Amino acid sequence: MPETTPPPSSAASTEALAEAVDRRWAEDVVPSLSELVAIPALSPVFDEDWEANGQLDAAIDHVRTWLAQRPIASDATIRTVRLPGRTPVLLIDVAPTDAARDRGTVLLYGHLDKQPPVGGWSEGLGPWTPVLRDGRLYGRGAADDGYAGYAAVTALEAVRELGADHGRAVVLLETGEESGSPDLPAYLEHLRPELGEVELVVCLDSGAGDYERLWLTTSLRGMAQVTVTVRVLDAGQHSGLASGVAPSSFRILRQLLDRLEDSATGEVLLPELVVEVPADRVAETRAALDAVPTLVLDNVPLPEGVRPVTDDPLEQALNNTWRPTLSVIGGDGLPTPAEAGNVLRPQTTLALSFRLPPTTDPQAALDAVSAALTTDVPYGATVELSRTECGPGWNAPDLAPWLRSALDRAGAELFGAPWLTLGLGGSIPFMGLLQDAYPAAQFVVTGALGPGSNAHVPDESLHLAYAARVTTAVAMVLAAHAER
Repeated sequence: MPETTPPPSSAASTEALAEAVDRRWAEDVVPSLSELVAIPALSPVFDEDWEANGQLDAAIDHVRTWLAQRPIASDATIRTVRLPGRTPVLLIDVAPTDAARDRGTVLLYGHLDKQPPVGGWSEGLGPWTPVLRDGRLYGRGAADDGYAGYAAVTALEAVRELGADHGRAVVLLETGEESGSPDLPAYLEHLRPELGEVELVVCLDSGAGDYERLWLTTSLRGMAQVTVTVRVLDAGQHSGLASGVAPSSFRILRQLLDRLEDSATGEVLLPELVVEVPADRVAETRAALDAVPTLVLDNVPLPEGVRPVTDDPLEQALNNTWRPTLSVIGGDGLPTPAEAGNVLRPQTTLALSFRLPPTTDPQAALDAVSAALTTDVPYGATVELSRTECGPGWNAPDLAPWLRSALDRAGAELFGAPWLTLGLGGSIPFMGLLQDAYPAAQFVVTGALGPGSNAHVPDESLHLAYAARVTTAVAMVLAAHAER
């Protein structure tokens, strides 16, 4: 739980740091970030020809050009790392200040690939058209997660401008996060000798419950996905002749789903996907809801008349962070209503996506789902599984005293409110990979994806003032790491 009383500190230095960050955001970051928005750098899963199209490289080149013009470039090595057949990574290795050469390595993470544009943007807005409006920068990738590299470098420069110290800092910007970071394990292995022992990981690809305080993410759900096809015929048959004789592929698939989920409540039934929620995470969630009672529903705009799964805010939060859920995210074999004839269809396909509790073994979960779908299939129907994948969740380690103190100071002097924690229902595979690689590291997982940010959907936007304050908080953590 966050402390409410910060240690004695200099509010004047915090104010000066915030002013330095704000100036850089206005003069240097926003213009370049706006240009980055205009680059349609789709993640590989949304652009199979990404290498030929060159948009991921264009995004890296754009940020790299900006970095080369920064004052910190004289003390940094900036390079694109490219393993054969894999999406590229931009690496910025910033030397420590003289007084902090023995303070260890900090790894700051972000990504430059983007979700697809999708339709339905408001008038005057578009995915590749940067628009400044009411203190926000609109456009795909502004908030998720184009700003992260800019924020990391700006934080380092502000620390230096005020004469404070920071340890060695490595900024890693990947280009496959929106595809599940499939190339990241190979890069971590490739870069391991170069990175050495990382003592602090700062991830700027996470969310905020509101814009009034600093939020730390303490857990992320894992995921498992599978596409299941149930086949009962070699070809469609007239429903008047075949129905009641040949089984319905849709009905069989419905029975198989009942093995996975209680259709009345949404409860996932497989024990391999369920964990007991840790008591400390329940307590942290209660504290966050005391400060922001609508923390969960603020991010899920339900149409008028539609009720949530539960009216209990605590249960809403735990359902979204520590309990497994099933979403049917796609289907095939079903013609549109306008094209549907009286046919008993030969097959039905559904794409199933499970969000898993942070501490669930994702491979064991996927194996359990696969077994439930393929064992003892009604009527002996054929079941085919494809496009299977899974990824780990993440549960944050306890905070070291120096880091808790730095966060308390940021909360009190920068935000005027204690920092709070939240769990996220989404996944950032990088965090589990990093915790496995550096089990002794401290983690600061935060970001500017707050209410109205609209990541992955129309009208994505970045709250600029809040992003600058998060940048300042990161600068304070970097300085505290060097001073600890």
